[in-house]
Amino acid sequence: MQSLPLLSLAIWIPILFGLGVLCVGSSGQSRPARWLALTGSVLGLLLTIPLVAGYDANVGTEQFVEHAPWLAALNSTYHLGIDGISLWLIVLTAFTTVVIVLASWGSMKVRVAQYLSAFLLLSGFLIGVFASLDGMLFFVFFEATLVPFYLLIGGWGGANRVHAAVKFFFFSLIGSLAMLLALIYLYHLSHSFEMAVWRDLPLSLTQQIVIFLAFFAAFSVKVPMWPVHTWLPEAHMEAPIGASVMMSVLKLGAYGFLRFSLPITPDASHFFAPVLIALSLIAVIYASLVALAQTNISKMIAYSSVAHMGLCTLGLFIFSQIGVVGAIVQLISYGFVSGAMFLCVGVLSDRMQTQSMDAYGGVVNTMPRFAVFVMIFAMANVGLPGTSGFVGEFMVIMGAIKYNFWIGMGAASGMFLSAAYTLWMYKRVIFGPIGNARVAKLVDLGKRETAVLGAMAAVVMVIGIYPHPFTKGIDPSTAKVLAQSMRVKTGDAPLVPVQSARQTSASPAS
Repeated sequence: MQSLPLLSLAIWIPILFGLGVLCVGSSGQSRPARWLALTGSVLGLLLTIPLVAGYDANVGTEQFVEHAPWLAALNSTYHLGIDGISLWLIVLTAFTTVVIVLASWGSMKVRVAQYLSAFLLLSGFLIGVFASLDGMLFFVFFEATLVPFYLLIGGWGGANRVHAAVKFFFFSLIGSLAMLLALIYLYHLSHSFEMAVWRDLPLSLTQQIVIFLAFFAAFSVKVPMWPVHTWLPEAHMEAPIGASVMMSVLKLGAYGFLRFSLPITPDASHFFAPVLIALSLIAVIYASLVALAQTNISKMIAYSSVAHMGLCTLGLFIFSQIGVVGAIVQLISYGFVSGAMFLCVGVLSDRMQTQSMDAYGGVVNTMPRFAVFVMIFAMANVGLPGTSGFVGEFMVIMGAIKYNFWIGMGAASGMFLSAAYTLWMYKRVIFGPIGNARVAKLVDLGKRETAVLGAMAAVVMVIGIYPHPFTKGIDPSTAKVLAQSMRVKTGDAPLVPVQSARQTSASPAS
């Protein structure tokens, strides 16, 4: 299987089917477009099966490598490969694409082909990001993801969709331009776009700081980190539910830190680690408090995403095995959890045409099956043991406590606040007497909705109960990234923050 171009197929089959759906939809027939989109998304998911089955979890090197000429003038190649980190992100992306197509089957009635085509294209671009080993190829796929998202938010969103779409695009584009300058500078130094070559460049501390800041400008927006998170709540409020689900999968920021910042600029990463840790803790606590004050369900989940991603960046920049592995598991887990919660919001808003908590109350009386699924995903969002939300959060908090007790306690406060706003939402929407006549007329989940939410619930429970298959493949890849991030690449006298960060992080990890 290693000899087959599985990664290329996983990238280009969704893209080609997306273009095909667009062509079919030009005739105005939505039914053929739906079936073609479902076929393309299912094929994309099936292609991940041999990737998982053929992946050797005992090594951290790239596997299923593909190498072909691309831009010879720039010495840039079509270079693909995956490790234990990118493998599960690709599976998450492919799985979510199938879920979105099924979830949109009956609810999306306007420009159906264009809508589904955008998701298939986006799926291929995201998989391309996770599989790229060439810096220019990474950048092309990274930027390509902006277009479908912009169109989805601006074309099928709410009343303020244009403002939300432009804000999302503007924030992302500014950061991406900074990253492009860093990539060009690295090419100038190495005459190559190979990421492996960049990791071995002997960069001075000053060079690393400049490059790190350029990467930070791009990846902090995509996490998103405080204070550049403001585009996310607006985007989630205005975007169609499918786009909100896919935004939950959009973990390009944390992935970029893992692939670029830590291994290419290790000294600068340690130098700025205290700042990144402080920003992560602010995100955890501030976003949780803001979520507690929300009355719009999508906006609450959006701020919850900011808080949970704060735990991810915290885990990355404490430079310990348990912290980084926990951050990656949290990335994968929260993609499923937040995506599932947005699907539940979609079920309600399709029936009631509102996402305000005040419009509900007593939903359990008319939709008992739905209430069970919401409870499972709410408990995963809280981090209840036995769900996927617990595994990553617990590992990050344990790593943070080993790094510094008070930092760990600050991170743990996010779990208490998460329980507060999640259970408050559940109480107002699901429990109690029937709130009004519209709630009394609600119809419980159909077969398709039950199948979609059931699949998401099964994944959340499996990861929570038996996370070993996920962590087994992630561990060697994480160890490799950590080894690269602990190197001293420069001959300059390191500044004090570099020494202190490296010493305090190395001791607990040992």
